[in-house]
Amino acid sequence: MALWQGMVQESGAKPANVSKHGATDSGAQLRTIMTPRLVSNPYQSQVVKAIGLMVLATICIALLDTTAKYLTETQGIPVAQVVWMRFVCHVFFSALVLWPFALRPSLKSAKPGVQFIRSCLMIVTTALNFVALKYLQLDQNIAIFFLMPLLVAALSGPLLGEWVGWHRALAIFSGFVGVLVVMHPGIGEVHWAMLFTLGATLGYALFTIATRYLAAYDPPAVTQTYTPLVGVLIMTPFGLMEWQSPDQWWTWLLFAALGFWGGLGHWLIILAHRLAPAGVLAPYIYLGLVWMSGFGFIIFDDIPSWWTIAGALIVILAGLYLLARERVAEERARKQTKASHPGPEFDPSQ
Repeated sequence: MALWQGMVQESGAKPANVSKHGATDSGAQLRTIMTPRLVSNPYQSQVVKAIGLMVLATICIALLDTTAKYLTETQGIPVAQVVWMRFVCHVFFSALVLWPFALRPSLKSAKPGVQFIRSCLMIVTTALNFVALKYLQLDQNIAIFFLMPLLVAALSGPLLGEWVGWHRALAIFSGFVGVLVVMHPGIGEVHWAMLFTLGATLGYALFTIATRYLAAYDPPAVTQTYTPLVGVLIMTPFGLMEWQSPDQWWTWLLFAALGFWGGLGHWLIILAHRLAPAGVLAPYIYLGLVWMSGFGFIIFDDIPSWWTIAGALIVILAGLYLLARERVAEERARKQTKASHPGPEFDPSQ
């Protein structure tokens, strides 16, 4: 008993009720011993943080698109000017926040040509997306954009040699069916801007594949440096030719918000993937439909149609099924590797 009291005192806790004769309250002692101890799991804690960062990133991207739609549709700012300011303000945000504290900018790339092409893909994607946002509802745009992971899987075969089986091919086909439901050709009028969203989705899929390719050659700091700088370099003449001076001073704040939401959103995605694997985080990108629908209703009085909701559900389910099949393929490859190279394996969840 004396030994247990000494351990409690060394830990900083108060001993159980001790009488003046040195006896302890056995009931209080028993409750103290029987109280379960909560053991924290560092890996689970990291996953929770990563999910939180991913959720914040989806909000940032939704705010980026909402701001772009407001500037082009409500304020009548030319799309080229909005795209240019998006990259200009991204550079300022990086110079003030990211480069001094988060990453060291560098243009020393092992594949500078691929870096330039990747950055151009982001420019094309942004331009097509902003044109589409001027005419489409936010929920319509994001529902079609959810096709992107399926396009990445389809294009990874011919471009990266990562071919998919019939399960994942079925998921890709189902995703295209979902997009057709959103567009519903032959039943109602198909807005031409939806084709721009499809083009932006294809561009971002190629951008993602280029990012995966460059990950084997360049650190993230190099890739993050190229993207905004090339965007400013390419879009400056177009932005100046289409320049329209804002009528209100707060429009400049919206220009700054473009770079802030874009830069912060992409940086949060990088931080999230440092803490958890992509397979854990991928399902949370579909929260974008919630944020887009909410911002569209609050700011533009847009209500999602049943076509958009049904098509988005099909695309989301196809994407989740694709993710599940990729996990099965990864687990099968892991077991094959373990069988060919037996040895101790570290489980981060333990």
